[in-house]
Amino acid sequence: MPKILLVDDDIELTELLAELLSLEGFDTQVVHNGQDALQQLELQQYDLMLLDVMMPILNGIETLKQVRQKYNLPVLMLSARDDEIDRVLGLELGADDYLPKPFNDRELVARIKAILRRTNATKETMDLPSESEDERKLLQFGGVELHPGRQQAIFEGQDLDLTGTEFALLQILMRNPGQILSRELLSIEILGKRLTPYDRAIDMHISNLRKKLPERNDNLPWFKTLRGRGYLLVTEK
Repeated sequence: MPKILLVDDDIELTELLAELLSLEGFDTQVVHNGQDALQQLELQQYDLMLLDVMMPILNGIETLKQVRQKYNLPVLMLSARDDEIDRVLGLELGADDYLPKPFNDRELVARIKAILRRTNATKETMDLPSESEDERKLLQFGGVELHPGRQQAIFEGQDLDLTGTEFALLQILMRNPGQILSRELLSIEILGKRLTPYDRAIDMHISNLRKKLPERNDNLPWFKTLRGRGYLLVTEK
């Protein structure tokens, strides 16, 4: 049973969400501020965190900063519909996705399941019967090695410390070098949702990858943005 940590100061909402998630087969722990959430993470492992932005004591943005310093836990941010700045900042700090309030129950469950499917797919590859089989799944490009079984990206022996979403995005681009992948396709494959107007989640994850990836051995840029079409992993000048 997947374990979810729900962090929101709206007591009535969290009671409703906890009941909903229980019916969907999730084991949900509820806390009402970021400080309690960080303490809970010290005590128990979770598969995903639902994190509200506006909270007392320690807000969602500050909580996310501290979570990313210690954990590679998938985080789905919950924000007011007009908090565009907070959503962008959350993505920059490593949130996997965001969902504006008020949201549809089905949409929330779908987003959670999409993130967990991606995470579970990675865990399954970690149970490979032999190391040689894991090595056959190794991806290499531009000096970067991707180890899907460990969900680890390495450049010249250094761990690039990618989030799960960043790793999945780089992986799909490295599996399709030189091919244009639309933002719609990337949103569906990586985030499990159709692209909506003004949705910048994929763009922010690409931006984060550009910041984390070192200079390529061939001095080419990692990605090319094709306005209105999508992104590609650059293979030649």
